[in-house]
Amino acid sequence: MDGFSGLLHGFGVALTWHHILLMVIGVLLGILVGVLPGLGAPNGVSLLLPLTFTMDPVAAIILLTSMYWGALFGGSTTSILFNIPGEPSSVATTFDGYPMAQNGRATEALSFAFLSAGFGAIVGVLLITALSGWVTQFALKFSSPEFFGVYFLAFASFVGLSGAPPLKAAVSIALGFSLAAVGMDSVSGSLRLTFGFDVLLAGISFLVAVIGLFGIGELILTIEDGLKLDGIRAKITPRDVLRTAMQMPKHWATLLRSSIVGCWMGITPGGPTAASFMSYGLAKRFSAYRANFGKGEPDGVIAPETADHSAGTSAMLPMMALGLPGSATAAVMLGGLMIWGLNPGPMLFVERPDFVWGLIASMYLGNVVAVVLVLATVPLFASILRIPFAIIGPLIVVVCFIGAYTIAGRPFDLWLALAFGVLGYAFKKLDYPIAPLILAMVIGDKAEDAFRQSMIMSKGSLAIFWSNPLVTSLMLLGLVLLFWPLLGALRQRLRPSRA
Repeated sequence: MDGFSGLLHGFGVALTWHHILLMVIGVLLGILVGVLPGLGAPNGVSLLLPLTFTMDPVAAIILLTSMYWGALFGGSTTSILFNIPGEPSSVATTFDGYPMAQNGRATEALSFAFLSAGFGAIVGVLLITALSGWVTQFALKFSSPEFFGVYFLAFASFVGLSGAPPLKAAVSIALGFSLAAVGMDSVSGSLRLTFGFDVLLAGISFLVAVIGLFGIGELILTIEDGLKLDGIRAKITPRDVLRTAMQMPKHWATLLRSSIVGCWMGITPGGPTAASFMSYGLAKRFSAYRANFGKGEPDGVIAPETADHSAGTSAMLPMMALGLPGSATAAVMLGGLMIWGLNPGPMLFVERPDFVWGLIASMYLGNVVAVVLVLATVPLFASILRIPFAIIGPLIVVVCFIGAYTIAGRPFDLWLALAFGVLGYAFKKLDYPIAPLILAMVIGDKAEDAFRQSMIMSKGSLAIFWSNPLVTSLMLLGLVLLFWPLLGALRQRLRPSRA
């Protein structure tokens, strides 16, 4: 199935009243999650995931991705009106979005943010559409060694490209591997790291980990910061949106550059947060109005929003095609695919084209729905933040614990969520990345199984990972990324000596 015919088939799957209703529900829930401090997209998706266990996979992924788009838009709203980023990727939007709001241009700032976000999202989906047909061409070339090469590449790329200190990223991955190993070994049947506790026989759910790390951990940080919610009021009319839309072509260079940065950072494990900061820096570097940045420059809103949403959407491609999530939210969705009985990777495009193309078509529709809904509901969701945090905070804690309990109905998971909350708080304070830990928990056992199967195939010889051009390329690229920080340090050390 080529790209165009596949996309038409996908629209046939996605364009039903049931799926459109799920898009609307998902976007509205996502905006709420993005607006409320301490929740965020990864935690929101993980809370909603247990409700999708009995749903059709296409309907389930449409609901979750729509929630993701809504959360990204909700984070932009609070960044501009309250100077409080609802999402980590919305931090850069506060630099010029809030000053614009303070200068009486809140409506303009919100319109720029939402329209540029929609543009970036559509560019990301176009990239997925263009590359999805190519993925199926080498799908049948994958076996256990190639899959291990892909997993190795994923972990190596987090060490080399995520922007976090390499040693801290490696520690996070190692901890994730340890947590993924808890329970019964799927190959030998032996028990690992249970320490005699029966409640650990089933292992540790990555959903409980996400709820604790991103929900409770972020809430502790919010309480520590003494958050005071006092924002600027704004109402958006169709005339305001049209007036702002007429100005968008003047910012074509920023839109194009930020879309490219966002797509690249989405496909690699850089993620939306790194993409938004990088695009903001580039926009400031190349702008003729550099002195206005930080004082309310429209390009300072357009750049991070475009990159944020293009990275968020394009991160879905490596998640589906290779099982490599480009963001923490994509990692949670990756776990969802496995729970629904789907195996992320090139074969997914061959075995379940209805799922793949239905998702891609829904991404076009879902982002359009998100832009319309967020423009219409800004006053409503902004008013929620004027509720005292002493009321909102406990409600978020209750929602997190309910979500943790509904995953498996085990009281022990409540204690795990609390423990992961403390761990998430410590990770944030010590500047350790959380996304690699989640990735290792989600695909750690898959990587282990692929390695074991490869060893069985080769009778214990590591040469199987260099046995053909495809797996050799994956392993070489992984090694380059793994040692990339070391190469950069050597290059910096040699530069003064040459001078």
